[in-house]
Amino acid sequence: MNLFDHWSAGLPYEAFVTKYGSDADKTRWQRVLDQSVLNPAQTALLAKFTRKMPVLCLAGAWCGDCASQCPMFRRFAEVNPKIDLRFLDRDDHADVQKELQICGGNRVPVAVFFSEDGHEVSRFGERTLSQYRQLMQQAVGESCATGLTAPDDPLPARILQDWLNEFERVQCILRLSPRLRRKHGD
Repeated sequence: MNLFDHWSAGLPYEAFVTKYGSDADKTRWQRVLDQSVLNPAQTALLAKFTRKMPVLCLAGAWCGDCASQCPMFRRFAEVNPKIDLRFLDRDDHADVQKELQICGGNRVPVAVFFSEDGHEVSRFGERTLSQYRQLMQQAVGESCATGLTAPDDPLPARILQDWLNEFERVQCILRLSPRLRRKHGD
């Protein structure tokens, strides 16, 4: 399946939340959006992105994981219009849902990153490493501790950074692609 064919059917952030969200969903998404504040270094990093990066996010407005993460993507796109973010509702797009299963299950959110001309670059979702570390700690105790994050660092800030790292990784792939460098003469 060529997922880029589905990108054009995706909705911008506001249209997605308006169409699929209940009043309670809209409130949750707005609360996370309001709390998703980029620090100056994160803003400066995003502002340096030079390659167009279409991003398709399979999500559900009702989903707690989506509500706690997808507004962060909107913040990224607000900083740099090269990030062209679209959302598909998981339940309305069963074929895409099946293609993006994780560990044999239907999970959201899942972001698919593309080059400007529709080549798939990366898939990332449904929870970040920081989230899984916390879940592991809750489920089985101290596990996979790396010491790379400060224990007092709030989880939402770590999740935002995890996602930003993936957006940056994709931008680096796009920026260093020999094919795209030839195309853009850089």
